Amino acid sequence: MQSPEALTDLFRTNGRKMTAQRQCIFRALEGDVTHPSAEHVHEKVRREMPNVSLKTVYQTLNDLAELGAISVLDVGTGSARFDPNVDTVHHHLVCRSCGKVRDLAADFSGLTVARRAAQGFNVESAEVVFRGLCDECRPSQRSQ
Repeated sequence: MQSPEALTDLFRTNGRKMTAQRQCIFRALEGDVTHPSAEHVHEKVRREMPNVSLKTVYQTLNDLAELGAISVLDVGTGSARFDPNVDTVHHHLVCRSCGKVRDLAADFSGLTVARRAAQGFNVESAEVVFRGLCDECRPSQRSQ
């Protein structure tokens, strides 16, 4: 994830208005590897700026995605998640109990879709999502 200062520069360079709310959102994202939802970011931001709207958070996150600073994930947890790791090719682990999402560095470079199976699509990328239980949700781990 880029620093709040770098994100501010990115917005300004692309003719986007900078506000105190957006800068607060940038600070809330800094160092967050949890792939937060907009609602989670909103909760964090409201600790510093109680009047910031969820709409502002969504708009800022979508602007960041449009500018390539984050990516939007739909991993089946009920709401979009936002991934700050746009610099490395990676996949995701998703806990089917708590919804935790983590990056997975694994090489699937040999993964291809046969032309016939692609149904006319020009496949440009692939993401593999592994589902299971995280260490906090596995019953055998909690009872020990």
